[in-house]
Amino acid sequence: MDIQELYQKYKTATGISTDTRNIQKGNMYFALKGPSFNANEFAQKALDLGASYVVIDDEKYFRQNDGRYIWVPDVLTALQDLARHHRQQLPIPVFAITGSNGKTTTKELIYLVMSQKYLTYATRGNLNNHIGVPLTLLAITDDVEFAIVEMGANKVGDIAELCNIALPTHGMITNIGKAHLEGFGGFEGVLRAKTELYEYLIKHGGKIFVNSQDPTLSNMVKRMDHPFLYPTEGDDYYCELVSADPFVKYKTADGTVHPTQMLGAFNYENIAAALAIGDFFKVPEPKATEAVGNYAPANMRSQLIEKRTNLIILDAYNANPTSMEGAIRNFGEMTGRKYKMVILGDMYELGTYAEAEHEKLGELVSLYQIEKVCFTGQLVSAALKKAPNALYFPDPFSLRNWLQDSQLEDYLILIKGSRGMKMEGLVEFI
Repeated sequence: MDIQELYQKYKTATGISTDTRNIQKGNMYFALKGPSFNANEFAQKALDLGASYVVIDDEKYFRQNDGRYIWVPDVLTALQDLARHHRQQLPIPVFAITGSNGKTTTKELIYLVMSQKYLTYATRGNLNNHIGVPLTLLAITDDVEFAIVEMGANKVGDIAELCNIALPTHGMITNIGKAHLEGFGGFEGVLRAKTELYEYLIKHGGKIFVNSQDPTLSNMVKRMDHPFLYPTEGDDYYCELVSADPFVKYKTADGTVHPTQMLGAFNYENIAAALAIGDFFKVPEPKATEAVGNYAPANMRSQLIEKRTNLIILDAYNANPTSMEGAIRNFGEMTGRKYKMVILGDMYELGTYAEAEHEKLGELVSLYQIEKVCFTGQLVSAALKKAPNALYFPDPFSLRNWLQDSQLEDYLILIKGSRGMKMEGLVEFI
């Protein structure tokens, strides 16, 4: 079946599904394969649950006489090709965003700002890989006026692949840091991978937005044709950080100081990016600043939680050396409670860099007046070399008992670790 014919069938469907557990009536079901599963097995079940079509690549499950079965050589390739074809029919700006840290928060802020003027669609959750990006594109309806596509990467070449599917017209990199070092083979690999977005936009005449205060990103400006710079005075868009203790306050060019519900100076960069993009697309600044001010982080991204007299900063969605350093440095400067405590877990996907990067955590927390330092996990035990007085727990479960017995009061507490550590489970024991 050629792409045009497949597209016509997609246009009659109510949406796309890759999982029979959440399929909706009229969906087109794509039977993806993985290392330990073959969704072709569930094609008939998808139809029984109300799917309009099933796209499969295993002839064993193909039913020649049932017009609802669509056979393709490779389901994943068909999904990506369909998404690209759909994108080509959309005469709208498609804004791509990638980076080591802050992608999702920045995406959410851009969405709120752009929604003040345009019907906007943005990546749901973290559907930002070779499957998630096609699903994002195929969820964009004909009435959408502006689309935001988040792009993630685990190795060199991933962003280039996603750009060739999403065909972005505009884009930005939040920052380039030490994330997924195992897959990238080091920081230079991260740099090459993330800048694939720049390369695509340069080649295709797209508009690039650059944080001029980021030395790594601003060093690449000379390669670009008329990038949109922010937030330094004299740039295309200007705003300024006023304070972040604990919530970010920033000043716009007219001198107005704007409060937010976002913690930490590192979040100012995300705010500035959203405001700069809104400015470029002529979103009235009062509406843009109001949208940013109304945003309250959730989903364990610098989420603020009060328990008795304690104030907890739950930043447990993910962690890498760069985001961990930013969180610790920001926390070290914060006030608001009599005592301070950090609970830090393992950072995953660092490969041969794991021991050295975890050791640096111990060195970093030792720079600040923090009454209690707790490390939990196997990898983070390396931090004890530089912070020998810290408390160590092999896993979060063993830490729970200590927290329950400690009955902490009047503490400012930072909880951070990689997603797999499930650090959020500690909150109920504080």
